[in-house]
Amino acid sequence: MEKKAELYRGKAKSVFETDDPKRLIMLFRDDTSAFDGQKIEQLARKGKTNNKFNYFIMKKLEEAGIPTQMEKLLSDNEVLVKKLTMLPIECVVRNVTAGSICRRLGVEQGMELKTPTFEFFLKNDALHDPMVNDSHIISFGWGTQEQIDEMKALSFKINDVLKKMFDDAGFILVDYKLEFGLFDGKLVLGDEFSPDGCRLWDKETRQSFDKDRFRKDLGNVIEGYEEVARRIGCPLD
Repeated sequence: MEKKAELYRGKAKSVFETDDPKRLIMLFRDDTSAFDGQKIEQLARKGKTNNKFNYFIMKKLEEAGIPTQMEKLLSDNEVLVKKLTMLPIECVVRNVTAGSICRRLGVEQGMELKTPTFEFFLKNDALHDPMVNDSHIISFGWGTQEQIDEMKALSFKINDVLKKMFDDAGFILVDYKLEFGLFDGKLVLGDEFSPDGCRLWDKETRQSFDKDRFRKDLGNVIEGYEEVARRIGCPLD
């Protein structure tokens, strides 16, 4: 598979065209950002860790019947993926209160929710990813009712799979974001699932093993990611 021109450069990943019009190469860089790109650093091993972590998680989800864009691991930092037409929204599932929901609703951090919550956010850094609802998505043409229903169903199915997997490894899956796109007209899970886009707390200590270590200057960011990988059985070498 020949890598061609860079198609997109995000805050932590680059996407390249290939000689197959339906396939892309995703490159995970060592760049780490927070607060809509206001805080940026380079962290050694970060690209490799997130690439292999994401590939491992996506394959676990595929085994559970979740369609993903993942194709083939190419190198430590690169993976071959299906070329999706991404929907411009993020799906956020929460099992425990943390982050923005605490600020918005005035609730304390660490409350275990009676049932998981689901929220949509518009993917727009300039607007700080505002929260939107089903009506906005349909009215502005960002997605259809059928796609909305499918995204919700897939997100909760993913929650069932990953919540148990992380629980078995001694972690609480606090919350996470997902992005979906279309491949040959079918809804498919895209982007990535890594400690960059979720919150994972140790069950005993409530210590963070995710990007909050970077946001809050707690240190040992990649060491935390690597510990999660080790506990869930994700090979990094």
